Amino acid sequence: MTRLIAALAATTCLGTLPAPAQDLTEERVRELALEAILENPQVVMDAVAILQEREAQAAADQAQTALGENRAALEQDPNAPVLGNPEGDVTVVEFFDYNCPYCRRAADEVAALIENDGDVRVVYREWPILGEGSVFASRAALAARAQDKYAELHKAMLGSEGRLDENAVMRIAEEVGLDTDKLRADMEAPEVAEHIDTSMALAQSLGFTGTPSFVIGENRAPGLIDAEQMRAMIEMARDDG
Repeated sequence: MTRLIAALAATTCLGTLPAPAQDLTEERVRELALEAILENPQVVMDAVAILQEREAQAAADQAQTALGENRAALEQDPNAPVLGNPEGDVTVVEFFDYNCPYCRRAADEVAALIENDGDVRVVYREWPILGEGSVFASRAALAARAQDKYAELHKAMLGSEGRLDENAVMRIAEEVGLDTDKLRADMEAPEVAEHIDTSMALAQSLGFTGTPSFVIGENRAPGLIDAEQMRAMIEMARDDG
């Protein structure tokens, strides 16, 4: 309430004060603010807009600071899968969930990007936020690294139809040639849980609230972006060195 009153004061002329400013109590300020609202209801919308703008800017500043502080964790984490060119000059980091329909659409865009730009490396952050089926799928994908099958399982699950659950994931794993008994055992490895926990922490610090979300250079992109938008952000990153 105090913040709203301050914003109201910033958007309202209260006229000639009946007493010296230093004599105004908080209760009197509230009364004057209420009088101003009754005379001009639009002042409430103006005050809310000011607060929202300030909060959005503060959140953006905080996320940008977090991006700089977590650069190494985002781009060089040895516990994160990398596709494309491992020695590429620009890194694209994608936070995704296998049950997210927009992530499935983004998969085609990322594949096109990798195919057409041999100097891009893509770091995948498994971020299962859409239920237990998503968690199981992410754990299976990460465990598939022990059999050198991450890329195959990743692609197959994102290209599947319908919601992924344990049965669907294990069926797809078998189809791509994984030893499913070994896969289940490797899903319990500490590095699997560590990757997912790190993804959760990074996504929160960057202000992401859904999937897919991308980090390219100094730019964050929450939401689905196409290959053309990715290329534009990549060129910006290259220009920035």
